[in-house]
Formats: sequence, structure tokens, C-alpha cells
Amino acid sequence: MSASTPRRILVIGPSWVGDMVMAQTLFSALHQRHPGCVVDVLAPDWSRPILDRMPEVNRALSLPFAHGELRFGERRGLGRQLRDQYDQSIVLPNSLKSALLPWWARVPVRTGWRGEMRYGLLNDLRLLDKDALPLMVQRFVALALPPDAPVPALADISAPHLQVDPAEVSRALSDQGLQQGRPVTALCPGAEFGPAKRWPERHYAAVAAARIAAGGQVWIFGSGNDVPVAEAIRDAVPDDARANVHVLAGRTSLAQAVDLMSCADAVVTNDSGLMHIAAALGRPLVAVYGSTSPAFTPPLGEQVEVVRLGLSCSPCFERECPLGHLDCLNTLEPRRVLDALERLQGGH
Repeated sequence: MSASTPRRILVIGPSWVGDMVMAQTLFSALHQRHPGCVVDVLAPDWSRPILDRMPEVNRALSLPFAHGELRFGERRGLGRQLRDQYDQSIVLPNSLKSALLPWWARVPVRTGWRGEMRYGLLNDLRLLDKDALPLMVQRFVALALPPDAPVPALADISAPHLQVDPAEVSRALSDQGLQQGRPVTALCPGAEFGPAKRWPERHYAAVAAARIAAGGQVWIFGSGNDVPVAEAIRDAVPDDARANVHVLAGRTSLAQAVDLMSCADAVVTNDSGLMHIAAALGRPLVAVYGSTSPAFTPPLGEQVEVVRLGLSCSPCFERECPLGHLDCLNTLEPRRVLDALERLQGGH
């Protein structure tokens, strides 16, 4: 590679929404270290709407394998298609199979953390010191730097910052029949991990009712799996307020969800992928934590407040409450979240 040729970097992306959002910290760090570099990201197709909204990413390349699938021959074929196109590859997943593609693609520098017997497949193999790098974003950024370089403190890491196209936002609003005349509170009550991450529907409904009574409207986001929860929240709102609750769960693509979320005046969410999207869009965000902890993957943003009780039994990191009571979320009252929203929005 000559001095005038931009460095071409292939990143093997993560498999979860929140992790993909946080990976933007790596992409930003790569551009800081290698000005003018070209960063392509090989990842599942679902991630394209996120990557398309990251100015640091040149191309989102399709990884046509489901999470956990090996499909050895097809992976080898894809690696050969990418042969001799890149100067470096950075592998974010810790699996063996994720390291095969750069090796088959003959990428000369193949960087990643040690895991699943990847000796030889990765020739810039890093040994992770979890105490020195307690946050996921620090572990991502470290892979953009030389092995012995100090990793920036969290305050010095460029937070994720998704960019939306106003024309696409207008199209999404029209498609969903939404108006912005009343302030929008977005609720994200789902969590793919399991029930122990979900603040109860009745608490979300109380927040919705209070925000509508103050002159606002509520949009409820989520996947198709979250439709029953979203409808339960809407149905628990008083009859005279229900017209201002709009259930978007199961009705939007991920691209539309991102664009519509950018319209929110405030967001209340569980620990989920949508939490990280809201933070990356710069929305005032209240994140409710129960069975998990913000210590490893907190939402990053200037207008973020985490609400949790910190009971002796949490975080347990279980999908369902092992004690059967889910007190870490059931006893976290809506007033705590409403007060946090008021603080974030300057009392408005």
C-alpha cells in the first residue's frame, strides 16, 4: 500500500443491535488513526439500516448466515470473493467462524481478541485485560490502536451518533400516519433477552398517561414479538387518552424505527438495542435497568439517565427472576422515571 492509497479495513460486525450501534466507536477511532481510510463492515442484513446511518462506514456487506450457523463451504466462498481487497480486518465477535472469512480473504493484518482457538486465523491477536477495559466500547476502540497503546477514557471516546435523512423521516411519518403536533414520548418496552429485563406494562402505562395528560403523545416501538406488550400498555391507558397512544411495534422496519425515533422528544426504554439507538440519535433518554447492569454496555449520550434500584439480588443477569418476584423492576415506581424525564428536559 502506497502512502497515497487509503487504508482499506474490513470489520466483521457483531450480531446484536446494541453492539452494532456501539461499534461506531471503533469506526470513528479508525478514521482518527487512519485519516481517509475506507471501512467496510461485513454483517447480517438486518444491520444495514444502522450501518447506512453511520458516516464512517463506506459499505455494509451482507453476511448471509444466521447467528450460530457455520455453513463452512459458503463462508469459504464469501472469503474468496473478498480476497486481496483489504489491508486489515478487525473481527469483533469472539467466535472461531467469524475469524475464518478474513483468513480466506487473505487479509494481511487480521486483528481481534483471543477466543475459541483462533491462533493462526488472527495474526494480530490481542489478550483482553477485562479490568483495564471494563466497557465494551473500550474493547472496540482498543482494536483500532496498536497493541501497547493506552485506550482513551470513556469521556474521550466518540459516542455513537447515527444520522438520519429528513426526507426518509418524513416518509416514515407519512407511512405510519403520525403527526408531530404534540411532544412525542417514545416507549421501548421490549427486550429480546427475556422477561427479567422488562419493566412492567402497568408502569409504562402510568408514564404514558402522565405524558399525555401533560399535552404529549406516546409512540410505542418494538418488534413483532413486542406487540402484545405494546397493546397491553395502550389498553391500560385511560380511555380519554388512548387516542394519543400509537403502537408501532411490529409495524415498522428497523430503518423506519430509527427514523421515527429521531422525532422523539424523550425516550423511556428497557436495556435493549433500541436503548442504544435512542442514545445514538441524541434523544433525552431514561433507561430502566433490572436484572442487568449498565457497567459494561451503558447507553452513551449527553442526555441519558439510568434508573435502577440496585437491590441486593441484582444484577443477576438471568432471563427470568430466579426468586420469582422481579422486585428490581416491579417495585421501581413510575414516579422515578417521570422525575428523570423532567430533569432531562429541564422541567418541561
